[in-house]
Amino acid sequence: MTEKKLYYQEIYKTLKRQDREAFRDLFLKLHEQDQVEVFHLLYPENKTKITYMLTAQEFAELFERLDYDDQWEAVQYLPKGFLQEVFTYVADDEVARFIRQIDDPDLSQETLAGMKAVDRQAIEKILTHQVDSAGSIMTTELVTVSEEATVEEAIHTLRQIGRQAETIYYIYVIDSKERLAGVLSIRDLLFAKPDAKMKDISNSQIVAVDVETDQEEVARLIKDYDLLALPVTDSYHHLLGIVTVDDIMDVIDEEATEDFHRFAGISVSDEEGDEPDTIIGMTKSRLPWILILIFMGMISANLIGMFEETLSKVVALAAFMPIIMDSAGNVGTQALAVSVRRITLGNADDVSFWKMLWNEFCSGFLIGLASSLSIGLIAYFLYGNWVLSFIIGASLLVTLSISTVIGYVVPALFNKIGIDPAVASGPFITTINDACGLMIYFSLATYLLHHLQ
Repeated sequence: MTEKKLYYQEIYKTLKRQDREAFRDLFLKLHEQDQVEVFHLLYPENKTKITYMLTAQEFAELFERLDYDDQWEAVQYLPKGFLQEVFTYVADDEVARFIRQIDDPDLSQETLAGMKAVDRQAIEKILTHQVDSAGSIMTTELVTVSEEATVEEAIHTLRQIGRQAETIYYIYVIDSKERLAGVLSIRDLLFAKPDAKMKDISNSQIVAVDVETDQEEVARLIKDYDLLALPVTDSYHHLLGIVTVDDIMDVIDEEATEDFHRFAGISVSDEEGDEPDTIIGMTKSRLPWILILIFMGMISANLIGMFEETLSKVVALAAFMPIIMDSAGNVGTQALAVSVRRITLGNADDVSFWKMLWNEFCSGFLIGLASSLSIGLIAYFLYGNWVLSFIIGASLLVTLSISTVIGYVVPALFNKIGIDPAVASGPFITTINDACGLMIYFSLATYLLHHLQ
């Protein structure tokens, strides 16, 4: 048994004999993530003892790190009074995230009803914002001071309300109409003269987002400006809340997972009642794309049928069909990944598009040239026919050059018409490139057929 597991066992023993002081001494020394692991491994009857071992504020810090299933269990078996206090300390955006994950509207309302009125109002306000917007992931727990306040007054305010704020790295300065007027770091505050006014030492060149800004744009701004938190305002520039970097980490993870599913040709749905982890849910998410790709695949099948006469006269052509199709799909998918990344990072301007398109074409051409020479020599070695080698090599060269263009252009077209470019998934691009590759291959073979016989 590892040293960590032995340590865990000691914690379990203190809990079993309800030794509060020993439990707290061991448990609170753990890293927050290790505390989550210990709590997750507890038997349900021992989890209920946590109200005796930890304060509501301490459990709130633990609650924020739990996954949804453990959070939901806690809400079910822990005393309502204790949970009411816990939700007072849990960040508003974390509570809103938890509420949104509850499938049953009645249960979500029941959970909200169990909170204190002031907490419930703050959460309900966040829940009114559109999902995946800045407003839906912001927290309203932040430190604000008047622009007329002195540094000494600001520090006093920070000491009073700092513990309730999700982060104190930034102090936000507001004017008399509660509009965002400036921002400064805690470092700037501590090194300023005590009698200096906030409006004189704060930075008025503020990076902020509207409350309805998409969360992906929020993530991009935090990354580009290297921020720990980003203020959220309404159309009148009133400060509503902030989005912190830890929330953006979750957003990036969610968006990457969603894009990966779409990239793989798996539908992603946020509709109520969806159960993606069940057999039926998994089938429903994948079946639409598979059916679409089957019908698109019939194009390739019909192309082969159209050139049946050519294929029957030169059977050797069939041996290289998989190479043409697979290579086209591979380079197309690579170009697709580059295109989707360019759009995701916000570099979708016309200049970079045409420059990158040219780069992709040149890259595809060079890859095609190297591949065509290699496969051409192999074909000649196997069949001793220079014409067949030329057909295979030339087809591969043209196909790979065009496939990179298709793989790069299709996501851009999707983005232009307002469709998520990740929907232009690998299987979708592969199917298109298969058809193009076969058309080029058999058209060239048919044109040079009299030289092959």
